[in-house]
Amino acid sequence: MSGWRIAAYRAVRPLLFHVDPERIHHATLTTLQLCGRSATGRAMCAFASGVSSADATRHPFDLMGLHFRNRIGLAAGFDKDGVAIRGWAALGFGFIELGTVTPRPQPGNARPRLFRLTEDEALINRMGFNNLGADALAQRITDARPSLPRGFVIGVNIGRNRNTPDDHAVDDYVAAAQSVADVADYLAINVSSPNTPGLRDLQDPGRLLELLVAVRTATPGLPILVKLAPDLDADRLDALIGAFVSSPAAGVILSNTTTARVDLRSAVALESGGLSGRPLLARTAQAIARTRLLAGDRLAIVASGGISSAEQDLVRVFDEGADLAQLWTGLIYAGPGLIGEAVGLTIR
Repeated sequence: MSGWRIAAYRAVRPLLFHVDPERIHHATLTTLQLCGRSATGRAMCAFASGVSSADATRHPFDLMGLHFRNRIGLAAGFDKDGVAIRGWAALGFGFIELGTVTPRPQPGNARPRLFRLTEDEALINRMGFNNLGADALAQRITDARPSLPRGFVIGVNIGRNRNTPDDHAVDDYVAAAQSVADVADYLAINVSSPNTPGLRDLQDPGRLLELLVAVRTATPGLPILVKLAPDLDADRLDALIGAFVSSPAAGVILSNTTTARVDLRSAVALESGGLSGRPLLARTAQAIARTRLLAGDRLAIVASGGISSAEQDLVRVFDEGADLAQLWTGLIYAGPGLIGEAVGLTIR
């Protein structure tokens, strides 16, 4: 059981939270990178999460033509450049989604750009697609592949560069997709980050279908998911899901960060950027339920947003119709024991 692990992490969390959020984020990635390189380090990861190699593969799941060793994954944004792939596998995840990655490297927005909302168990980020570029990520995946366990799926989340003109946005997605097509198991198209000007305009059904067709043409056979914003109104969500059913999309990721600020208590709640964490759960669950109702089994659904516990949050998104679930902000507040709790729930 991972309950004591989560309790122990929460006990030391105040010390960790004295460190700047982005600084400790990079320190976490570096630690996982180092742990992933040795058998001792990987054993430490398994102990920290409470997921043994046997547990990680006890309840495999087939979806989109892929074989997942379990249904719990890491959401995009935590490890944009694939720094710690072997470390994530050692923690017991069934899959990870790397990125968002763009065709060309870019530094992202000015710091500070990551904020903790501790009272709300949330984060606000305005990172701005900071990454080393799609080619660099493809090389990191290539290097890690021989050491990864069977059934460990790697998705790559792709986006456009900030300085790319709107009329060339599709070219950026195609270029990024082509760079990683030979090493990724699936692609996720990010048209929903609030931190790149004009990006969310691509959630227009017509423009999005054009984008999907272009990426599919460039990467035939590779499953494509679309990551949507939680701020879509009901009519727009319905229109998009209706369009996806007969499109190259294999599924949707629900959802990205939100620009809404409702009933938050933290002092930094009005910082600009995308909000993630516990406050998103209700929106995530509602979008999943609506999508499953409209699409039936014709689209895969990945729950991403607001999952802070297994017994309540994870159960809820699976009950609403999610096929897979991703963790991100919940790890910041519950620690790696949340992975063990989530994987443990799926193998009962």
